[in-house]
Amino acid sequence: MKHIYMESPLGLLTLVEDEEQLTQLLFGEIDFQRSPQSTALLEQCKKELEEYFQRKRKHFDIPLAPKGSAFQQQVWTALQAIPYGESISYGELAKSIGRPRAFRAVGGANHRNPIPIIIPCHRVIGADGSLTGYGGGLGKKIFLLELEQAEGSRKEKRK
Repeated sequence: MKHIYMESPLGLLTLVEDEEQLTQLLFGEIDFQRSPQSTALLEQCKKELEEYFQRKRKHFDIPLAPKGSAFQQQVWTALQAIPYGESISYGELAKSIGRPRAFRAVGGANHRNPIPIIIPCHRVIGADGSLTGYGGGLGKKIFLLELEQAEGSRKEKRK
């Protein structure tokens, strides 16, 4: 497992790779008891994130390998289908995976997303349009939604 640190508009990010796949994106500096070690994949990830923050990238191309249960994997895959600049509710996300009553479980899986930003859990909002919690802090969620909204393509779907 290798990692690097990256400065971003959200503060320091820690990018973690295992077997040439990104496994984690963490807010802040995480001490892994070893020195950071860059790889081609981590540098590509850093470049793609920089482009995203500059509004030059809407999709990420790096291989991902988030670790979690089968249900969490299903939710994280569904998150990646939410278009840039759009948001959906937890209920809509639950329906999209065929589990319409599992919105609380979907929220739990969303909260445990190990690769935020790239797996866009920030695009999930409350059914009433409210901005519910975010693992990195609500301020980061607001920043990410506004970053994508500035593109002029933000659409909120509410039911």
